[in-house]
Amino acid sequence: MNQTTKSAAQPRNAMLSAAKKNKKDEFYTQLPDVENELRHYSEHFKGKTIICNCDDPWVSNFSVYFTLKFHQLGLKRLIMTCYKNTEMDLYSMNKCTHSVYCVYDGNPVINDVADMKTLPVLPLKGDGDFRSHECIELLKQADIVVTNPPFSLFRDYMAQLMKYDKKFVIIGNQNAITYKEIFPLLKDNLIWLGYGFKGGVGHFFSKYEDTATAGNHKPGMIRVSGVVWFTNLEIPKRNEELILFKRYTPEEYPRFDNYDAIFVGKTSDIPCDYDGVMGVPITFMDKYNPNQFELIGMDYYVKEGLLPNLAIKEWNGKLDRGYINGERKYSRIFIRRKK
Repeated sequence: MNQTTKSAAQPRNAMLSAAKKNKKDEFYTQLPDVENELRHYSEHFKGKTIICNCDDPWVSNFSVYFTLKFHQLGLKRLIMTCYKNTEMDLYSMNKCTHSVYCVYDGNPVINDVADMKTLPVLPLKGDGDFRSHECIELLKQADIVVTNPPFSLFRDYMAQLMKYDKKFVIIGNQNAITYKEIFPLLKDNLIWLGYGFKGGVGHFFSKYEDTATAGNHKPGMIRVSGVVWFTNLEIPKRNEELILFKRYTPEEYPRFDNYDAIFVGKTSDIPCDYDGVMGVPITFMDKYNPNQFELIGMDYYVKEGLLPNLAIKEWNGKLDRGYINGERKYSRIFIRRKK
């Protein structure tokens, strides 16, 4: 469940872009997707206070997961806040001026989803916006934040997590990797990607029409490509080494027209015997191991003069993106293998 976002998609994330532009962020996470990711973090949750601060206490599947597994996970407390909603309604339309929150300590014991309706809630003075003073005070009480925050406010949301030094597991748009506020956090190993959605595709409950042209649709849901989990909790996946098997050849790995680096089309094609700088797709971050690779920067780093050694001095075109034989390529991350 989310305050003003969850996720959505058309080819090349057109629907996500539209949602961001129009602030249509009502996309709700499936329970299996919550379970598939959070099962990897059980050891981190024990004895901790969890806050789901974009989640209706009664119907959010994050609320359901942590309430039903409260004792199994050994939680200390669970805090849940939602945005402009005081009713047990998945699609609240956020028309209320106020909202509610819940602090659950394991009593009464909730055994099934039907019992969720008995959770006692308290009124908030404001609308439940995660940036409000009273919600920040609740955030300060928590050890770990777990939710699907508003995609349109993702920069603000991440900045708040960093400001208050919170551990977290949250859903975001894959394109957030390229944000100037987010990529430095990845580069400095302050945050990283979690286990993720199968094939990078999720299905979310939503009141919006699913206009995605790709297959694998589900009735009453929005098909969303390019969604990932961001976290700063240590997980074994982060230290898994990417097996490299391809050999470098100038023919298969052309050099950029404007960058002193080679172009790598797919993460699986990273050569095992090249020690220079490589431009790889943003999907590489799902396989990034800080012990195996060095993150040098994004292509916009060159444009802003942050990587002067990568810029081709005789290049007369734009430095906004990489070019191969005059053809503009998608945004690239620059990496180097660690020896």
